[in-house]
Amino acid sequence: MARSRPRVWLVAGCAALLLWASVAQLVAVGRLLVLFGLAGGAPAPSPPPSSLPPPPPRIYRSNGYLQISCNGGLNQMRSEICDMVAVARLLNLTMVVPELDKRSFWADQSNFGDIFDVRHFITSLRDEVRIVKRLPKRFDTTNSSIILEMPPVSWSDEKYYLQQILPLFSKYKVIHFNKADARLANNGISTELQMVRCRVNFHALKFTPQIEALGNKLVQKLRDKGSFVALHLRYEMDMLAFSGCNHGLNPEESEELKRMRYAYPWWREKEIDSKAKRSEGLCPLTPEETSLVLKALGFQKDTLVYIAAGEIYGGEKRLEPLRTAFPKLVRKEMLLDSEALRQFQNHSSQMAALDFIVSTASDVFFPTYDGNMAKLVEGHRRFLGSRKSVLLDRHKLVELIDLYNGKTISWENFTSSVQEVDRGSVVQPSCRRKLENKPKEEDYFYANPHECLANSSLCTGTKDTVIAR
Repeated sequence: MARSRPRVWLVAGCAALLLWASVAQLVAVGRLLVLFGLAGGAPAPSPPPSSLPPPPPRIYRSNGYLQISCNGGLNQMRSEICDMVAVARLLNLTMVVPELDKRSFWADQSNFGDIFDVRHFITSLRDEVRIVKRLPKRFDTTNSSIILEMPPVSWSDEKYYLQQILPLFSKYKVIHFNKADARLANNGISTELQMVRCRVNFHALKFTPQIEALGNKLVQKLRDKGSFVALHLRYEMDMLAFSGCNHGLNPEESEELKRMRYAYPWWREKEIDSKAKRSEGLCPLTPEETSLVLKALGFQKDTLVYIAAGEIYGGEKRLEPLRTAFPKLVRKEMLLDSEALRQFQNHSSQMAALDFIVSTASDVFFPTYDGNMAKLVEGHRRFLGSRKSVLLDRHKLVELIDLYNGKTISWENFTSSVQEVDRGSVVQPSCRRKLENKPKEEDYFYANPHECLANSSLCTGTKDTVIAR
């Protein structure tokens, strides 16, 4: 027995050594798996902002690849990207970094990475959707048997995507949405999916460091001069041409805009009744009308006004009434030297990104038309807190302006009437107005994403989510 005892200790020692080696090996393998992103669990996400709850765990098995081609200007494309990330999350798809519009009126050749921080976009959404920079090389983009190109139906809900789009991935490896504007409904969408839209809009779509730096420099230059108004003066050639609004223009200018409409075959409305559109409040305010309204609202002559817009149709001559009323009228070109702006010139979306930064940071935001930029900026200002956005009822304003210009009412009556209109227009916490089967007329999700705001508890009627497995 005494002689066998050393053997027992020897066997026990060897077993312990073998066990220790095995554990060490497993730990090392585990570290490698985490290092190369092969571990089963997702990496711990960064703490989310207090206003948005953390995302649910992502399902890692992908049902296929989603490509999208955006259309429109910067802010329309921004909302499209948010919608399509939400769709990719719903259907558990791998998303390819979006392709931006290069064929529209602006002919901006910017890629996604020229405007947005690609790495931040991918990593900030890693617990929501897997995003890749490009399709794997094994996919032949000309092979229609594996890639389906199609536009989804406008204003669709989750049921459409789950029942009509998801089954297509049993036949196709990739679906390319060649149009993405307004393809997800404003309302009737689960709270979880609305939160995804908000995370993309407010956190994932971060401008490039170059755009952020120059935009913040603009804001600082304005702040150094005092408080300021960001005036989104949507009196640009494309707006006037495609809306058919020619109030205040001479016959030659009206004809030039009409020719432009006919030059773009994708624009269906060619003959437009400008007077009727204006009386319905569907035209942007002119610079002269804008100066009247600003004065009527009590803005003083020394108010610093930043024009957040592209080239104004008619140039400096058209701006004369506005500059006379508000001499401290500035544009980005007046605040930055030409060298700083050189890399952004001829890139309308990059210039619009600078205006977006200034508009969200301004003391007052005043849009003369409720287009995509006005709506997206309004939504951002709601998200950032109680920042004043003045959204006037142009239908009532146009009537008052015509009465004043026709000397039917006095300046005092005009001023009091405009201020009465203004009292109901300053943005307050509220729930979106829903209109059954009228998505274009109801409140736009991105102008008031109430599910993601501090007042979300006031708004009821959300539904449970369904996520594709």
